[in-house]
Amino acid sequence: MSLPLDVLACPICGQSLANQDEKLVCQSPECGQVFPSSRAVPILINEANSIFDTSGFEADEETFFRSNHPIHEWISEHLPDLSCNVSAKRNLETLAQLLKARQAPVRVLVVGGGVVGAGLDELLQDSEIEVVETDASWGPQTQLICDAHNLPFKDDAFDAVIVQAVLEHVLDPQRCVEEIYRVLKSDGLVYADTPFIQQVHGRQFDFTRFTRLGHRRLFRHFEEVESGVTCGPGMALAWTARYFMMSFFQSKRLRSAASLAARCSLFWLKYFDYYLARQKASFDAASAFFFIGRKSPSILSDRELIADYQGGF
Repeated sequence: MSLPLDVLACPICGQSLANQDEKLVCQSPECGQVFPSSRAVPILINEANSIFDTSGFEADEETFFRSNHPIHEWISEHLPDLSCNVSAKRNLETLAQLLKARQAPVRVLVVGGGVVGAGLDELLQDSEIEVVETDASWGPQTQLICDAHNLPFKDDAFDAVIVQAVLEHVLDPQRCVEEIYRVLKSDGLVYADTPFIQQVHGRQFDFTRFTRLGHRRLFRHFEEVESGVTCGPGMALAWTARYFMMSFFQSKRLRSAASLAARCSLFWLKYFDYYLARQKASFDAASAFFFIGRKSPSILSDRELIADYQGGF
């Protein structure tokens, strides 16, 4: 799918962009910034407000996603996985149903969509929903390179924004949520899926974790449609044990061996989450939370926030 030019905007000044010799050019005379493409993918970065630079993407430098040896990839794909998102598929089906009640065309922005997120397959294949997939990394799904701190889209451009396993990897999550709020229509929807108890999994691009209430406060400008656990205490325990075992070794080869041993011996812990994720007592120990919200003119107060604690104590 080609990118809809009518929703694109300069990430520096916010003005319209136009195609010119396979580049996107800002139409503001005061700005006039020219944005190149690589691999037929536009690179819309505000370098003054980003840890990324355009030349790095033009040179195909890797950021978050790293390429591995094909043999290592094959082995990893055939090993048991310690991760299990028990609710994303259902959550995204709920989002799709809400979107289909809207007047066409329905547009959805995926922030951090270089790879297909958990449970997202069906929505991406739905012909009634137009999806724009962005990332600050090269991935098989990346349609546009951008930084979530300055989304290169006009105000009120999308019916929904999906941000899965992303907000822990940005420097300023609140700024990114403000950008999500800006590009959503007045009744736009957001689906966020963000970790609480997970070890570092993005090397230098990993910064923040959120409790359930911390996650809710991040989206305090949104009315809650639904929220809960996506990855439960079983996955949190398995990840912790794996990283505990890996911590004994500095060698990459030995750390990989420890990781393999953990995956083969502890994968069964994640299956407890199909039960535990439905228990409010698990909110204090979950691996990750989700939030489905609707853009709202009102703000959730901190008194309302703390009154909504639903843990095990």
